[in-house]
Amino acid sequence: MGSCKLLINGLNEGRKAVHSEIPNGSAKLGNSTDDFQPTQSRNVDAGALFVLESKGTWVHAGYHLTTSIAAPTLLSLPFAFAGLGWGPGILALIVGAAVSFYSYNLLSKVLEESEIRGNRFIRFRDLSRDILGPAWSVLVIAPLQIILCVGAVIGSILLGGESIKIIYLLYFPKGSLQLYHFVIMAGAAMLLLSQLPSFHSLRHINLVSLITCLGYSTCVVSGAIYTGHSKNAPKRDYSLSSSPSIKLFNAFSSLSIIATTYGNGIIPEIQATIAPPTSGKMFKGLLICYMVVVSTFFSVAASGYWAFDICTTNI
Repeated sequence: MGSCKLLINGLNEGRKAVHSEIPNGSAKLGNSTDDFQPTQSRNVDAGALFVLESKGTWVHAGYHLTTSIAAPTLLSLPFAFAGLGWGPGILALIVGAAVSFYSYNLLSKVLEESEIRGNRFIRFRDLSRDILGPAWSVLVIAPLQIILCVGAVIGSILLGGESIKIIYLLYFPKGSLQLYHFVIMAGAAMLLLSQLPSFHSLRHINLVSLITCLGYSTCVVSGAIYTGHSKNAPKRDYSLSSSPSIKLFNAFSSLSIIATTYGNGIIPEIQATIAPPTSGKMFKGLLICYMVVVSTFFSVAASGYWAFDICTTNI
C-alpha cells in the first residue's frame, strides 16, 4: 500500500504540474454510480470508445487478462529452460510470476484510487499523459505502443497462418495451398474480429481462447510425457554449454523470453471494461488469470524441457 500511495501522490503532483484538465480519452464520474461518461465526448477518439463500454464483471476481466498473458508464446518456455537449467529456470518463472502479479495489482490499485478521486484512466496513453505530460506521452509512450501493437498483430497473423497450414497438411499431405494462402485466411479472421464494437464484446471469444489455452497446454504436456517415456526417447543431458560467453548469452536470451511472456497484461484497458465501482474486481480477475498462467507456464516449461532437452550449444 505504501508503494501505491507513493504512485498516487506522484500522479497528483504530475497532474498539477502539467495541466488541470482531464485528458481526452479519460473518463470522469457521472451522476449515477452505475456509469461513467467520457469527458469532452466530441473529442473522444475511437480507441477510447472501444474500451469505454463498462459492463463487465471480474470474471470477464479474468478472461481478458488470461488471454493477454497466457498466449501461444508460452510454448517457447522449454526453450527458455534450456538456457538456464532446472534450478535457475524454475526460479526465473517464480520471480516472473511474483513480480508481474505485484506490478499488475499495483497498477490496478493506482487506477482504482484515481477513480475514487473522480478521474478514471482507461488507457496507458491517458495515464502517461497525466504523469509525463502530452509531449512525453506522444514522443515516448505512443511509439512504443504502436510498435508493440503492430508487431503483435503481424506476429499473430503469421503464427495463425503457419498453424492453419500445419493442420491442413495433416489432412492433405500433398495439398497445393501455400503458406501465404493461410496467412491471408488468418489476416481475414483478424480483420473480422477487429470489427467488434468494444473490448467488452470480446469476452466470450476470450473465454474460448482461455479454454483453448488450457487445451493446447494439456496437449503439449501430455505429448511431452508420452515422448519422454517412449522407447525411442532421446538420451537426455541437462548440462549447459561449457563456454562462458555462450552460457551468458543463452541465460539472457532465456530471461528475455520469460519476461516477454509475462509482460503482456493491458491493465487500464481491461479495467475500463468493468462495471463501476471497480474496487477489488481486478484483483479477483488477476487471481483467475494467474491460476491459468501458473498451471500452464510451469507445466509446459518443465515437461517440454524434461522430454526434449534442447541442446543449448545450438541456441
